[in-house]
Amino acid sequence: MVNAPHAPVLLYVTNPMCPWCYGFTPVVRRLRALWHGRLNVKVLLGDMWAHTTEPLQQEEKSKLAVSWHQIQEHTFQPFDYRFFRQRDYVYNTEPACRALLCVRLLRPALLLEVLRAFHSAFFVDGQDLKDTGVLVRLVGLFGIRENLFLALFESEEIMQQMEEEFSYVDSIGATTFPSALVQTGQGIEKIAHGYMALDQLEQRLLQVLEQS
Repeated sequence: MVNAPHAPVLLYVTNPMCPWCYGFTPVVRRLRALWHGRLNVKVLLGDMWAHTTEPLQQEEKSKLAVSWHQIQEHTFQPFDYRFFRQRDYVYNTEPACRALLCVRLLRPALLLEVLRAFHSAFFVDGQDLKDTGVLVRLVGLFGIRENLFLALFESEEIMQQMEEEFSYVDSIGATTFPSALVQTGQGIEKIAHGYMALDQLEQRLLQVLEQS
């Protein structure tokens, strides 16, 4: 979109393996299109189950399955429930987050589209976003060369940046995924705490901008 330096910024706090974010990303994409040139959208990656090492327990799987059904009813997004047949699945979201951080540095204009592709790969196609080969293939669909991506993805610098971003997201109080905040000259204000429909999101955005 047009880079309007003085336009307000929507901070979209998300995670590529967050099911409610999977439902909310189309809302953010639609809002960006409707506000073309009047609103800048910045994707921030939050620490949801990053660095997890223990497999999902049956109780966690059950809660997650209920969430998937609720999201499907609200958003009509498809899910592949065969995910829950896997044994000893470790739900570590850090590699996928780090891959998207790389995309933001290498192809910032494509980040929302790559995020959507990651969501679809995980929730619809059952691909493991912890697998570096899967991540390489997905970003390659958007013209990012494997050697360039891996050099950045495996660097200590990007790992440090990832941890700093997780800390920043925590510092602005965006501990629910997804979250949306508006950054203006007056500061940062949260407008969505979890999933929100487009009309509600746009109404909250207008309210904040009228007050700023």
